[in-house]
Amino acid sequence: MALTPSNMIEPGLSAPDFTLPDPATGQLVSLQEVRKEKGVLVMFICNHCPYVVHIEAALMQLGEDYSDRDLGIVAISSNDAEAFPGDAPEKMALKAYPFPYLYDESQSVAKAYDAACTPDFFLFDAELKCVYRGQFDNARPGNNKPATEADLKSAMEAVLSGEPVLESQNPSVGCNIKWK
Repeated sequence: MALTPSNMIEPGLSAPDFTLPDPATGQLVSLQEVRKEKGVLVMFICNHCPYVVHIEAALMQLGEDYSDRDLGIVAISSNDAEAFPGDAPEKMALKAYPFPYLYDESQSVAKAYDAACTPDFFLFDAELKCVYRGQFDNARPGNNKPATEADLKSAMEAVLSGEPVLESQNPSVGCNIKWK
């Protein structure tokens, strides 16, 4: 496991389009299908990363809390499933996230987003312009801080209320994406 920070893309960049399979349903899901009136949160996660596992319950709660709000949520795994079989689509399908969890086998979507780690978060407004890229909160495995969603939730609430997202944003850190 190599500790890797987010690349922190420039705010205002447009969300790269995608259509990816959802291993749980067998259906293809596009960015246009998951976005809602106010925008969309695109997360890069995986099954095995201890940084993702550490916040998994909070990710579930975040998905439930926002399921009826005007902000879409989608998770994507871009890890090399041959080298990391725990991240294979059939293992992804076992997760019961309250949002689509899609598989980026070619890793082209992760590259288009300049995703670097799991977890990595990208929040886009109604015009699909990036307004937040960074950490979930400051909880990390071993630091005894609870997962509160504070940083990400603050940005999501700003988008929902039409307020500007704070310019001061901290990069996420986690396992590097497992490139082929």
